[in-house]
Parts: sequence; C-alpha cells; structure tokens
Amino acid sequence: MFFSNLILGTEYELKNRYMHVDYVPEQSSNEVQSAIGIVSKGKICTLNCPLDELAILQLIMENPNITQKEIASRIDKSERTVKNKVASLKEKGYIRRLNGKRNGKWEILLETE
Repeated sequence: MFFSNLILGTEYELKNRYMHVDYVPEQSSNEVQSAIGIVSKGKICTLNCPLDELAILQLIMENPNITQKEIASRIDKSERTVKNKVASLKEKGYIRRLNGKRNGKWEILLETE
C-alpha cells in the first residue's frame, strides 16, 4: 500500500503492524524462513504487481497517449521488458488500449480516488 500511495497517489491508510515470531526448534537447518511467506519481494503492494509495473501505471496516468518506446526510455528498461509488463497489466485488468495501436491511448481501469 505504501508504494501504491507513493507512485499512484492513492491515499490508503497505512497501519503499523506488530509481528510475533516464535522459536520453532523442530525445523531443519536447510529450510529458509521468510516473514513475507510465499509472496515474492517484488509484489508487496495491494495491486500485486512489481515496482516496474507501478512505474508504468504512473506514466500512463500522467500521459495516456504515451508509447511503449517512450515508457521504456523513461524507466530505463528495454522495449521488450515494457511490452511484457504492459501485457501483464492488461491480463490483470489494470489497463487497456483504446482506439488501436497507432493512434490509440491507454485507459487505467483502477479507481485512483
């Protein structure tokens, strides 16, 4: 939620959480413990998307007519990476393209208050 507030300008309430950790002696030394669980480090926001995708969403919010080539140069990633991230955002239902590839624009399908 912090990154969503920071990058997308949402105003989710952030709460301080306490974590209780117990010592469990039965675990073998080969197992790795993680406070996050099965969620990967890149996907810790409420939108369940990595920071690259949040940066792309921010750029689309600022300029709906932006091209993938312009996005790639702004976030210092390759065009192929941006195409993959945009495809992922489309698949998740966060964005869509209106009026075709050449003269179209992006529409964000999220409520950003």
